[in-house]
Amino acid sequence: MISATDATGRSDDDRAQFVLIAGVVVALALVAMLTAYLQLGYGADVRTTDFDRTVEDGRAYLDRATHGAARPVRGEYVWSRRGPAVTALRNRLDPRLAELERSGVTEGVVYRTRYNQTVATRWARTECPTGGPDRTWGTCEADRGIVVQERVGQTQVLAVGYDLAVTTTDYETNATVVVRTDN
Repeated sequence: MISATDATGRSDDDRAQFVLIAGVVVALALVAMLTAYLQLGYGADVRTTDFDRTVEDGRAYLDRATHGAARPVRGEYVWSRRGPAVTALRNRLDPRLAELERSGVTEGVVYRTRYNQTVATRWARTECPTGGPDRTWGTCEADRGIVVQERVGQTQVLAVGYDLAVTTTDYETNATVVVRTDN
């Protein structure tokens, strides 16, 4: 076979070798990029699943909503009116909980929340602060899922117990959450 040459004096064989070498270089570069990608990982490595993120988002929302609703109630009720203090807090929380339940519907996430009296009672029994330097506080009481304590004759909201159910198209989970408001 006779090899043709162009004006620069290169033959077809030279061009073929050049194209082959260029292909090898590109392939090696792609292998190096793939290796780096696999070693560094990707976004889904950060969390186990998107579902874990939805549960974390629900807990974070409950935390923010509870703190925001409890702040105006602090120091507004004497201890003998702790029942109305709990009612006032629940009245402030209920629209926020309804907002959480509506929040993820367009993304296929359904949140359901309920107050959890059992976990609130357990928290009041085991976690209730009873004092500190120069402090004497009353015992904690759980009322309708909300833990309150008498401090200097006033009702202090300490925690709220929730049941949080999160449902997506693929998963459903139930979590019990206690949000402390005194920290």
